[in-house]
Amino acid sequence: MSYIQGFLVAVPKANKQAYIESAKAASPIFKEYGAVRMVETWSEDIADGKVTDFKRAVKAEPDEAIVFSWIEWPDKQTCDAAGEKMETDARWSEMPEMPFDGKRMIWGGFEPIFDTQGEQGLAPGFATSA
Repeated sequence: MSYIQGFLVAVPKANKQAYIESAKAASPIFKEYGAVRMVETWSEDIADGKVTDFKRAVKAEPDEAIVFSWIEWPDKQTCDAAGEKMETDARWSEMPEMPFDGKRMIWGGFEPIFDTQGEQGLAPGFATSA
């Protein structure tokens, strides 16, 4: 079963294009490391919560958007191996400066427990896309 590495970060709205370009530059490297899929999403409708919310999670400023992204790996071992490769791959040091404050980024690894597009865990009434 696949393994998901998820990320949440606040990005200055003025840096949207720089963020997109950064993601596009990184994606072939992640694919080379074995990533199956990389998805980057830009906030459009983020509600303010009463206790917590996406904005508070990354201490977003009013001029920042929330980026929710994930990388799908074939398994945790491939993800872990990619992390090790990143430490010595010179291409990362050649990348432009991150267009956001990396200190406020949160991330983690997740084991899928339900997926409507996979055969495992497919709920009655959900169809897979062809």
